Amino acid sequence: MGKSILIVDDSPSLRQMVAMTLEEAGYAVMQGADGKDALGKLGSKRVDLIITDLNMPVMDGITFIKQIRTRAESKFTPILMLTTESAAEKKAEGKAAGATAWIVKPFERAKLLQAVDRLFLK
Repeated sequence: MGKSILIVDDSPSLRQMVAMTLEEAGYAVMQGADGKDALGKLGSKRVDLIITDLNMPVMDGITFIKQIRTRAESKFTPILMLTTESAAEKKAEGKAAGATAWIVKPFERAKLLQAVDRLFLK
């Protein structure tokens, strides 16, 4: 089975588009509507990569990343922020929380897959 990726975004259409892109590339995909939903669905499972939005209701991306980084099975999991935010201070906040990489929406499928491939090579 291919590597597993958790997508966390409050936009169902964006989650579907990202999931379709990744599944076509051979990845297994899980989805969460916000940080709290994703943590619940993840439970004690381990994924190989997490892609999360920043601005979400219930639990935002920064809080979600901080929560994920406290879990032994997710401490070193690569985390890609996929968000509309491009401000340097937001990127710094994401990096400080534990984000590994950052892509600004809207995204190009090829660039997303390229970023995912790079994160798996680390």
